[in-house]
Amino acid sequence: MGASETAKTIKVLAVCLGNICRSPAAEGVLRTVIEQKGLTDRIVVDSAGTASYHVGRPADSRMRAAANERGYPLDSMARALSPRDLRDFDFIIAMDRDNLRAIHQLGDTRQGCARLFSEFLGPEWPRDVPDPYYGGVDGFEYVLDMLEAGAPALVEYIVNEKGVQT
Repeated sequence: MGASETAKTIKVLAVCLGNICRSPAAEGVLRTVIEQKGLTDRIVVDSAGTASYHVGRPADSRMRAAANERGYPLDSMARALSPRDLRDFDFIIAMDRDNLRAIHQLGDTRQGCARLFSEFLGPEWPRDVPDPYYGGVDGFEYVLDMLEAGAPALVEYIVNEKGVQT
C-alpha cells in the first residue's frame, strides 16, 4: 500500500436480542481471533441488541464468568441496534434468524452485509446460536463453543471478502 493510501478499517457488529449474552461473547471471541491474526488495526468489532431491555448494562454475569474462564474479557455495555449501524458497519452478524429478521426490518442493509453467524459453522452445529439466558451454565459454555468454532472462519471470510492485508 502506498503512502497516500489509507487502509480502511472493517467494522463488524455482532447482534443478539438483549446484547448481554451471545453478542458480547461473540465480540470478545472475535476480538481475540483478530488480535491473534495481527489484524486489530484493520478489523474492529462491536455488539448490539435488537431489543433495548438491558441498555447500559454489562454482559450477563454468567456469560462473563464463562468467557473469562476461557480468556475472553467482556467489557462492553449493552446497547440497542440503530438504523445508523446498518450504514456504519461492513458486516452485521446475527446470532439467530429472529434477530436477522429484526435487522432487516430496521432498514436496508448493503447486499451481503447482514449474515447469520451459523454460516461460518460446520453442518454439525444448529442454525441458530441458542439464547442461554433462561438456562444453566451449560448453555453459556455451548454458546462459547459455537463462537470459538465459527469465529476463525468468519474472520477469514472478512479478510478474503474485503481484501484485508494480513
